Amino acid sequence: MKRTIPLLISAITGFVLIGTAFIPLFVDWGNIAMSWFNLLAAFAFILGGGNLLKMQLQKISAQQPGWGYAAVTLIAFFITLFVGLAKVGVHPNVKFPEFAWSGDYLQEDGVFWWLFEYIFTPLSATMFALLAFYISSAAFRAFRAKNTEATILLIIAVIILLGRTYASVWLTGWFPDEFIIGESGIKYSDFNLQNLSEIIMEDFTTPGMRAIKIGIALGVASTSLKVLLGVDRSYLGSDQEA
Repeated sequence: MKRTIPLLISAITGFVLIGTAFIPLFVDWGNIAMSWFNLLAAFAFILGGGNLLKMQLQKISAQQPGWGYAAVTLIAFFITLFVGLAKVGVHPNVKFPEFAWSGDYLQEDGVFWWLFEYIFTPLSATMFALLAFYISSAAFRAFRAKNTEATILLIIAVIILLGRTYASVWLTGWFPDEFIIGESGIKYSDFNLQNLSEIIMEDFTTPGMRAIKIGIALGVASTSLKVLLGVDRSYLGSDQEA
């Protein structure tokens, strides 16, 4: 029963949600299933927060390496949780002015909005900015002309990188718009770095990305069917009885 009931719930819910895309009768059922999903997700957030507290408190108690970061994490967690739940700085909704907490917690000029806008967003931008340097470092180590394939990859990467910067204008922007051979339709300017970069992105990278996405979609579909049909039962945990 411990395995049968979760398998039935997963299969029925999954097929109902799939049916909502094809069968109008299933639309209302799908909305009900999504409401239950949101309810379960709320409990999952609570469990996730409890696990966060447990792990960080254990690290601080044992004074493991990096326990100071754990303390900062907990302080930020409690501050954000308090201002979000208490709606600090949020004005009442104009439709319900008599209720102090009727306003949206993401209301502009609220404390929660301020934390998101002026702390979380800049920190996220900083992390992505640092990520660019790690990508550049990894690319420098990976793009070594060890063989023919690596050499082609290196040349294309250099063209793309330069074509996306002002260096392309400085290096090859002077190529004329004259046709190479009569009215062949090919101009010298077609070979400047900016145009070459666009050609590579539109004619080679985009079709390649579409093929990868199609492969990912097929993989997701096959994995989902394995879960719905009960072939893959890993989500039930390893401690379940056969």
